Amino acid sequence: MTDALSLTFSALADPTRRAILDRLSEGRASVSELAAPFKISLPAVSRHLKVLERAGLIARGRDAQWRPAQLQAEPLKDVSVWLERYRRNWEESYERLDEYLGEVQKKNAQNKENNND
Repeated sequence: MTDALSLTFSALADPTRRAILDRLSEGRASVSELAAPFKISLPAVSRHLKVLERAGLIARGRDAQWRPAQLQAEPLKDVSVWLERYRRNWEESYERLDEYLGEVQKKNAQNKENNND
């Protein structure tokens, strides 16, 4: 059994699925509407939707013969929480880089002053 975070990352790994999620962030859509911007078949879009549904990123409704898909953003919160730990590391790395670059710039400025004397 795969954990929910792994299912989410797996679903997000495909650019077509990410584009589908982007479209669904604007509201519900049918398979035909979701397929329109892509050069892939309706069955291929349906397979992408199944992956997204299995990951809990979308829900499929039933409205007569129309099965609209809609975004379910809850699993993205889990991704955000997981990534937050690493964001702190990135920020610390950027702060150290800023300090280093400041030192390099200061040394370069001092060298220019010394060369002009």
